[in-house]
Amino acid sequence: MSDATLDQARQSIAVGSKSFALASRFLPRGMHEDCVMLYAWCRHADDVIDGQEAGFATGPVTDPAARLAELRDLTHRALQGQPTAPVYAGLARVVAARDIPHRHVDELLDGFGMDVDGRVYRDMNDLLDYCYHVAGVVGVMMARIMGIRDEAVLDRASDLGIAFQLTNIARDVIDDARIGRTYLPRDLLAAEGIGAIDPDDAARRAALHRVALRLLDDAEIYYRSADVGIAALPRRPALAIAAARNIYRQIGVKLRAQGPDAWNGRLSTGTGEKLRLAAKAAAATILAARRRAAPVSRDRLYLRP
Repeated sequence: MSDATLDQARQSIAVGSKSFALASRFLPRGMHEDCVMLYAWCRHADDVIDGQEAGFATGPVTDPAARLAELRDLTHRALQGQPTAPVYAGLARVVAARDIPHRHVDELLDGFGMDVDGRVYRDMNDLLDYCYHVAGVVGVMMARIMGIRDEAVLDRASDLGIAFQLTNIARDVIDDARIGRTYLPRDLLAAEGIGAIDPDDAARRAALHRVALRLLDDAEIYYRSADVGIAALPRRPALAIAAARNIYRQIGVKLRAQGPDAWNGRLSTGTGEKLRLAAKAAAATILAARRRAAPVSRDRLYLRP
């Protein structure tokens, strides 16, 4: 991997996810670089489908189906060893070096396909399937980069990705509605008397917030399950993932505390807050005499394909 390719990937993280950028710094060299390259491809793929740059809109999205088809083609070419752009070559290198099954890459692409197709999420089961495909499988691939092959631990890595995505969806209810996307399950909306989300209807914000809290309640279950997997990691990767967990989870904490008014702006964590949450992660991992995680059954949690 060229220095230019790696630098480009690091820049992608620095702009697109300050939380992951900070947390990933705790990873050992080599592992850090591969996680960065995987993230860079994920970020690029997301931007291609949504017509964005580093997660920010750049204009109207034209023919997302064609965008997805081209993304699949370029990704598959890279995985087959054919010359392509650096972001795809970086992914191919990581997949080969870390023995990541190609099906996991395709599962993420299938998740983007759900957005392209405008999938309707009837209930939490539908939503959890989406969350796995756009985030849970990323957790699985990251865990494989960290050397994990135990399927039970990979399940917990998937749980963390699902928790992240549920948190993101709860945070972005209004922003998503403005671009014509609804991820909140239709049955939960119907229970609040909501048929369609109007982002400008302030009278419905309290009801929408109650639905968002249902997602955050489920996210907490998945965060607790993920803690079991974090405890199974070596100390430095455990610190990195625990830091990411703490930082992302804090978004949900703020959404709960601020109520519907939280949607008047974009919820985020400041640098000082991120550092405090990372220090808390260090206390539970690197500095702990022995890391423990309370047993959490997965009997009723999402079963990945």
